Amino acid sequence: MQIHESAENYLETILMLSKKLPVVRSVDIANELDFKKSSVSIAMKNLREGGKITVTQAGYIYLTDSGRAIAEMIYERHEWLTNWLISLGVDSSIAAEDACKMEHVISKESFEALKNHFGQF
Repeated sequence: MQIHESAENYLETILMLSKKLPVVRSVDIANELDFKKSSVSIAMKNLREGGKITVTQAGYIYLTDSGRAIAEMIYERHEWLTNWLISLGVDSSIAAEDACKMEHVISKESFEALKNHFGQF
């Protein structure tokens, strides 16, 4: 199943927030991404219907196994690409911004080739 870049960003954000907050709610995602709560609510509905998240009665958002797999893949790419660009001398804020774009378009094969060639950062 092909998942859109925006959905990947939401899943990655849920993963990152879950590492620093006891629970993740739509308002937390909206604040983190500086999006309207209504936009986040629509996205959460789509992710829930797509089986990528579950939402409790209290509004707590959890990644499903398939949602977590996507989020972790995107997060790994983001971290690796950011660190790689920084190691090449790119300013850290620019590196993070560029990595955010690159993480969605690079193929699994190309990303693995980069990791194999350059190692871990």
